[in-house]
Amino acid sequence: MNGNGFKRCKCREDGRELGAKCPKLRRKDGSWNPNHGRWYGKEEVPAGPDGKRIYLRLGGFATETDLIEGYQQAGRLLDIPDAGSGGHEARMEILVMIRAAHKKQAPLPDYEELRRKFKAGQPLQSITFGEYWDDWVERRRKLKDIRESTLLSYVSHWQTHIRDVLADVRLDRLFVPVVEQVFTRIDEKNEALLAARASDDPQVRASVRGKRPTGPVTKQRIRATIRTVLASAKREHVVTFNAAELVKLDAGKKAKGVVWTKARVEAFSVAYEKRLAAERAAPVQAKKSLERFKVWLATPRPSPVMVWTPVQLGTFLDYAAPDRLYALYHLIAFRGLRRGEACGARWIDGELDEGLLATAKQLTNVGREVKEGSPKTESSDAVVALDKVTVAVLRAHKARQNEERLAWGSAWTDTGRIFTREDGSELTPDWVSEHFERLAFAAGLPPIRLHDLRHGAATLSLAAGNDMKTTSAMLRHSSVSITADLYTTVLPEVAREAAEASAVLVPRAVAVGEASQTGGLPTVSHLGDRRPADLAGSRNPQVQPGVGE
Repeated sequence: MNGNGFKRCKCREDGRELGAKCPKLRRKDGSWNPNHGRWYGKEEVPAGPDGKRIYLRLGGFATETDLIEGYQQAGRLLDIPDAGSGGHEARMEILVMIRAAHKKQAPLPDYEELRRKFKAGQPLQSITFGEYWDDWVERRRKLKDIRESTLLSYVSHWQTHIRDVLADVRLDRLFVPVVEQVFTRIDEKNEALLAARASDDPQVRASVRGKRPTGPVTKQRIRATIRTVLASAKREHVVTFNAAELVKLDAGKKAKGVVWTKARVEAFSVAYEKRLAAERAAPVQAKKSLERFKVWLATPRPSPVMVWTPVQLGTFLDYAAPDRLYALYHLIAFRGLRRGEACGARWIDGELDEGLLATAKQLTNVGREVKEGSPKTESSDAVVALDKVTVAVLRAHKARQNEERLAWGSAWTDTGRIFTREDGSELTPDWVSEHFERLAFAAGLPPIRLHDLRHGAATLSLAAGNDMKTTSAMLRHSSVSITADLYTTVLPEVAREAAEASAVLVPRAVAVGEASQTGGLPTVSHLGDRRPADLAGSRNPQVQPGVGE
């Protein structure tokens, strides 16, 4: 191809563009005027099966040499698909790429790269990660091969952390350093958030209230999102390797439960009061929306996962007993159901006479909607044994629900759920969590998440003497190792009993710590009859942020 070049310009006469007819384009001797107009070309491309003639028109070149070079490059690209390979569709795709690059005044596609992609059967046109993402998400929604809640989590990662960095990056340029920039940006956001929290300006602090830094575990999940999408692109031969697999991050360890001991409660109380005083001292416009519950909820805790002591749990259950959802919280606290499982439990799944409840369904928040689905894992779909007290609590709850059904009459929504709104409609899991936290605040307790009641149930089971296998079965984990890794939080009373039992095993002739009356040396005595100390639990001092506020 050489373009069969000619010149034209933008000159007008009587409002019409003269184009190739402008007299200024040529000199008096008929040669082209180098100082007027631009070079344009037209070349025929091999026709397709229908025999229709196809042309490549390019223009705007400064010189004829530029025109010829441009058409020669284009012709070389169009020659990549040969007739014997059935490459007409590929040639048309390359033609579109040439036209698009010329229109943007961008370089034409690289010949060697395009040839490699064609020989490998890969898509020829390099798309951006954002373009592929949109298509990938749409296909997942149509195929429904990913849980809706999981896909929503992917979309959240995209909108919050990934899009700003990777949306406009071409897939064939998505190398490891580029993906690493996502996590560099996250670190920068974390630093800005922590700086705002420590600011002397109450309005700056208020701007980040309720926001949390993105931790190592979440970073791992964000990388998994990118890795999952690129894995699909690799299977489809859109990319040759998965850059996210090679990105190194700090190991994201799941937080283990920490018990609200007396010392921790006291430290939290001091931090809460200090934070509340600072909010009260803020300007009027900054404290208009001040709510003590939110300050209490935002006060830092020793660990993301906190567990109440038995005494604290008893305080909560006593306070929540009149609440219409008491049975739901009781069920989670003693039998370790997940929030979605408790909200999705149905009366037909329960055999109260036998003391059994099957966890066959769960409710989850998907955006602003509530969706029913299967339990989290295959092992989660199992039967939970109920103790007599829990059975009695559920029977009382059923009687209360029947009273509500009668009161609502024909307006009652029969969902078949054990736990519902007053009109029988399904609960919103996020609302159930906030309702729980407000009850805990009103009861004067240190904060925990609703899911932490599940941690507490595991701890109580182990403290009661149940072995790891029994506790794992109650939680419906796929393996005992998961239970051992996450739910071996030891209550202070149990740890103290174990320490006493260990000390008794060693007979001593010297009573260490008992000073004699002559010289202060330890007194000799026989200690073989010592027994573990009684474990009379005392109620821990409670945070008192103001009942009912």
